[in-house]
Amino acid sequence: MTGANRWTPGLVVQCACTALVALGAAYASYRHGRVFALRFGSDVTTAAIWPLIVDGLLTIATVELWRTGHGTGRRVAWLAFGFGICLSLCGNIGSAEHHTVFSVIVAASPPLALLLAVELLNRSLRRSRDPGETTETPSIPAEEPVSDATEPTAEQRMWEHYLGEHARGRIPSGAELDRIAETSNYGRRVLRTWKATGRLDDLGNPPPPRSLVSVGDLTSDGDVS
Repeated sequence: MTGANRWTPGLVVQCACTALVALGAAYASYRHGRVFALRFGSDVTTAAIWPLIVDGLLTIATVELWRTGHGTGRRVAWLAFGFGICLSLCGNIGSAEHHTVFSVIVAASPPLALLLAVELLNRSLRRSRDPGETTETPSIPAEEPVSDATEPTAEQRMWEHYLGEHARGRIPSGAELDRIAETSNYGRRVLRTWKATGRLDDLGNPPPPRSLVSVGDLTSDGDVS
């Protein structure tokens, strides 16, 4: 049902693992952020509060990402979450004693792992709220847009024109049908569909045009003396 999460076992496990990643990232972020703040001029009290500000921003942004759909609210939530991740990265990397490749990798892993875990869980939650989001919906051809009930569709206009031309003794082409219905490369497909379904066979062969009626036929009917 749309709007309510379907708590499957896989989703429960994913939520639990995301919570573990968040707790580990929060612990590492607090320790590294405190060292980072002390190293770059903060007093003891401010250094103890600074990591809480960063982790609090990440928590608020994460909850907002799970609640909002699409639009401005979601963009703001991602902006806040990205800003919090950047602050956490600065704190984790800046607190490292030696800035070697491996020390930077170790310091940067917790916030990056939290970023990926939150995004993966967010996608799973959206799919659980709207299962139809992952299924492909049949697309409506661009040349035949949805119209009001009182307005004939492009195929209906083509069929009316085809009947009229058939009664006059000629068969319109796909390009001609496109001009009538104001579509592009749709008339040929319609003709193939009509032929495959036997719709054209029901009409039979068109009568010969009047210009092709022989003089002998007219004489036999008494129209020519």
